[in-house]
Amino acid sequence: MPFGEIVCGAPGSGKSTYCYGKHQLFSALGRPISIVNLDPANESVPYPCAIDIASLITIQDVMNEHHLGPNGGLLYCMEYLEANYDWLEDRLEELGKDAYVVFDIPGQVELSTNHESLRRIVERLVKSGFRLAAVHLCDAHYVTDASKYISVLLLSLRTMLHLELPHVNVLSKVDLIKQYGDLDFNLDFYTEVQDLSYLENALSTSTPRFTALNMAMISLIEDYSLVGFETLAVEDKASMLHLTHAIDRATGYVFVPPPASNVPPGTVDDPSAPSADRGNSYALFSSAAGQMRDPGSDVRDIQERWIDSKEDYDAYEKAQWRKEGEMVRDEAAKKNNIRERK
Repeated sequence: MPFGEIVCGAPGSGKSTYCYGKHQLFSALGRPISIVNLDPANESVPYPCAIDIASLITIQDVMNEHHLGPNGGLLYCMEYLEANYDWLEDRLEELGKDAYVVFDIPGQVELSTNHESLRRIVERLVKSGFRLAAVHLCDAHYVTDASKYISVLLLSLRTMLHLELPHVNVLSKVDLIKQYGDLDFNLDFYTEVQDLSYLENALSTSTPRFTALNMAMISLIEDYSLVGFETLAVEDKASMLHLTHAIDRATGYVFVPPPASNVPPGTVDDPSAPSADRGNSYALFSSAAGQMRDPGSDVRDIQERWIDSKEDYDAYEKAQWRKEGEMVRDEAAKKNNIRERK
C-alpha cells in the first residue's frame, strides 16, 4: 500500500525546502521516498524529482497560449492535470506499491481551499489505494501578530475542510521566529490554539472598527475546534524527526527497515524474512499510535531552543560540531598512520 503527503501552503511557507529536507532525512534513514513536483511554476526544483509536472505542462506555455496571468495559469494547469490524470497514475504505478510519495503542491491557496481540481485529484489518489496526509505549512512569523494569526487559523481550517484528509498543520521556520519580535503569549498558546478570547485586546487595539467581526471569527474557529500546529525547523534533525513521527501517526505508516540495516536488538522478530513480511515488535500501537516522547514533542522545549535561549543553544551546537569534526579528523589521521606503518 503506497503512503504519502500532500504538502500545501502559501507561497514562501517553505514547501520545496521541506521536501528537500525530507529527501535528505529519509535518504539518511534508509527510508524510501519519491517526490512529485506538481507545481508548474517551480522552475528551480532543489530536490530530485521522481515525477515532474513540467513534462506534462508548464505555466509559461499556458500563459503564452491562453493569455492568462500567473494565478489563472495555475488553475488551468491543475484542471489540465485532472483531465489527464492517467498521465500521473501511470507514473505513480512505476514507483511501486510500497512507495512513499511526497506531492509538492503549488502555493496558490485557492487550490487547497476552494478550487475543485486538486480535491478531485486527491480523491482519485485515495481511491487508487494511497494513504495520504495533508501537511499544511504556515510561516511561523505570523504568530507574532494577532490578526495574521487569526488569518492563518482560518486558512488552515478551510484547507482541512476542503481536502478532507488526515491533516497536520505546521508552523514552519520556527527557528527564525525571534527575528520578527516578541510573542504576546508562550508558544504553546499558538500551537495548541488555546482560549482565543485572550487575543481580543490585541485585535481591538489594531482594528477597533472590526471588534465584532474579530470575535465572530474567533468563535467560528473555536466552534470547529479542529486546528492545532506542529513546529518545524527544517535544518534541525530533531524537529524533522518529530514532524515525521506526527505524519506517520496521521497516516498509520510504520517503517520496517530492510534486512541489511542496523536495527536495535529485539525490534525485529525475524531478520531473515523478506522486508515486506517481517513483523516489528514495536509495531503500530507503540510506534505510530503511542505517545510521542521524542525531543520535539514538548512545545516548551521548542520555545526554549528557538526563542528564549536560541543564542546559547546555537553556541552549544557549534561547539559540539567542532568537537565532532576534531574526532573525525583524529580518526582519519589514525587510519592514515596505520596504513603508513603497513
